Amino acid sequence: MSEHLWRVLSLQDHNTRVVIFGTAILGFAAGLVGCLTLLRRRALVGDALAHAALPGIAGAFLIATALGADGKSLPILLLGATMSGLFGIVSILLIRRMTRIKEDAALGIILSVFFGLGVALLGIVTQMDRGNAAGLESFIYGKTATMTAGDAKLIAVTSTVCVLLCIALLKEFKLLCFDEAFAGARGYPVVLLDAILMSIVVIVTIVGLQAVGLVLVIALLVIPAASARFWTDRLIVMMVIASVLGMVGAFVGSAASAMLPRLPSGAMIVLAAGTGFLVSFLIGTRRGVLVRLWRRRQLNESIDHQ
Repeated sequence: MSEHLWRVLSLQDHNTRVVIFGTAILGFAAGLVGCLTLLRRRALVGDALAHAALPGIAGAFLIATALGADGKSLPILLLGATMSGLFGIVSILLIRRMTRIKEDAALGIILSVFFGLGVALLGIVTQMDRGNAAGLESFIYGKTATMTAGDAKLIAVTSTVCVLLCIALLKEFKLLCFDEAFAGARGYPVVLLDAILMSIVVIVTIVGLQAVGLVLVIALLVIPAASARFWTDRLIVMMVIASVLGMVGAFVGSAASAMLPRLPSGAMIVLAAGTGFLVSFLIGTRRGVLVRLWRRRQLNESIDHQ
């Protein structure tokens, strides 16, 4: 057991290096982007987007197969997921702006309808001659263990682009998250900035489907950002902490799955991130429960002494 643990931690196996590198980069980018969506009060947009991507994946496979192309090609599947996800986001915005339905209800409608359509299309795929070999169901729960070097490079490139965009537009995104009306009054293109932020969420979510699946990808966008909120009130520090927590959670989850092959990688990554949230919830220096109780006790003792 100790020898196997050392092989995993020292990254001696090629597949282990690929999986840990890909998931760690994804966790870093998701943690950083998740801070903006959390402060923007759109934490569940990633969940709706992930579910909205399922019919795009199945549709891309059907269209590519009908045209004689390789329906299992990852770029084709991700392209279909991206188009379907963008359509889902646009549908949410249209419902919210053109009706009196609140955003949470619009999210629930799009999430359930698109997911139902995706499951129906997957049923059609499984009845095809090549359907059983498609393996599209793995996008629901993730297929981290079968990640290739090309998949890891794709995740690294797209995650780097998202991180650089967030850094370049940090001042604008900060205004958008904290005071949208003030940003509009100062002449900032609020709609364009919002569209850019949602596009970044789309990219991170779509590439995250490869690692943890559409059911669990929302965890990488929400849990590290929520955990970082217990440690600081400064946005930049929060983004750094969330990125580190996301990367560490992905590393620990992938390593645990490599040591215990029967445990799915996506679920272990989420559980590792959840453990980080529990620790932050208890001992976070800014808002941790135990830290706040300790400070309150100190205050009460000071008042009693005075």
